[in-house]
Amino acid sequence: MFDNLSDRLESAFKTLKGEHKLTELNVAESIKEIRRALVDADVNYKIAKEFTDKVKDQALGSQNVLKSVRPGELMVKIVMDELVELMGGQAAEMNLKGKPAVVLIAGLQGSGKTTFSGKLAYYLKGQMKKSPLLVACDVYRPAAIDQISVLGQQINVPVHTEPENKNPVQIALNAIAHAKAHNLDIVIIDTAGRLAVDQEMMDEIAAVKAAVQPQETLFVVDSMTGQDAVNTAKAFNDIIDYDGVVLTKMDGDTRGGAALSVKYTVGKPIKFVSQGEKMDTLDVFHPDRMAQRILGMGDIVSFVEKAQSQFDEKEMARLEKKIKKNQLDFEDFLGQINQLKKMGDLKSLMGMIPGMGKALRDVDIDNKAFARTEAIIQSMTVEERRNPDLLNMSRKKRIAAGSGNSLDQVHAFIKQFEQMRKMMHKMSKMPGMGMPGAAGMPSAAPGRRFKR
Repeated sequence: MFDNLSDRLESAFKTLKGEHKLTELNVAESIKEIRRALVDADVNYKIAKEFTDKVKDQALGSQNVLKSVRPGELMVKIVMDELVELMGGQAAEMNLKGKPAVVLIAGLQGSGKTTFSGKLAYYLKGQMKKSPLLVACDVYRPAAIDQISVLGQQINVPVHTEPENKNPVQIALNAIAHAKAHNLDIVIIDTAGRLAVDQEMMDEIAAVKAAVQPQETLFVVDSMTGQDAVNTAKAFNDIIDYDGVVLTKMDGDTRGGAALSVKYTVGKPIKFVSQGEKMDTLDVFHPDRMAQRILGMGDIVSFVEKAQSQFDEKEMARLEKKIKKNQLDFEDFLGQINQLKKMGDLKSLMGMIPGMGKALRDVDIDNKAFARTEAIIQSMTVEERRNPDLLNMSRKKRIAAGSGNSLDQVHAFIKQFEQMRKMMHKMSKMPGMGMPGAAGMPSAAPGRRFKR
């Protein structure tokens, strides 16, 4: 995500390396590279020029103010501030007032509407403790009803379908009545899409919106389509005046044009970004965090939030006590691996850590990277998992055979585990150090939590 743009911007900042101050000449050279980078990322030229004009004015206005700051660092700060402003300034909240609150989902076919509907239901259920109802209002695509039904089963959310009814307005109204009768507080309506914008489609979505009066209307757009995505977003907004945009497929080969241009062009905020097919890969869009990632600074806040959502504080306190006594065992370690896997795609997670994104760009990190470790631990008896000191040569041979690994691989894993256990035990004794977390995850000492 944004790899090429990040590289081009980094190159633009390097033009200021070794300079002692910002001048009209070196600022102009850097600005030219930044504008090229934005246009190459499929940002409209007018937007790119207006953006770089602002950066130029800021840079030249600061040249005699912050003499202690290096020119390259100052330019990065200016570009970051302008990127944040271009993408909306701050995260935009959903309007979920009403009983039930109705959320209308619109977009072209293939944009990821139905998958997003499922992700949104999962997010609202888990993160906001809501009781959502998914509604299948795509009466044209044969697999649409089946798809949303499967998603509903997967996340344990009810789905309202009327396979024989071809009137999306009536289906939506019936669904809202069903939600009221069953005390469900969110209704998510997945509408039909087309391969391209057409009048029939626009009339239908407008009719559904007029009938259900949604608290929130979201337009879903495929971020991989770049500037075309922005044009489509504008066409939809002219008809249904939606409340926010959702960018899907952010894990694909996206150049970034949609994320950087849509707020400027349409005047509506990006509310969510989505990547992959898993239901837990939906994130609230934070312009400042996205700007940091574009500039190669990572996104440690989102990383910690993901970790905190998966790691139970009582369990971490229990593990901290065991670490201080040097009693961490394989069962504890396996539990931490399972928690880490729930956080999502490993490469995406590592990319949130400052400095890691570029380093891992060409490295293939398989989500099955823990498979060997899990196989070794699962081939142990419960007694062996809880007491690593029991592992003599005979037991190690049995574990190697049972896990499909060589004896050397089992030896290597046990040695690494012992080294990690000793290191964590040593760190736990240092003043002010909470438990670093098995499997290298951040954690909190008892009574202390990460602030969001």
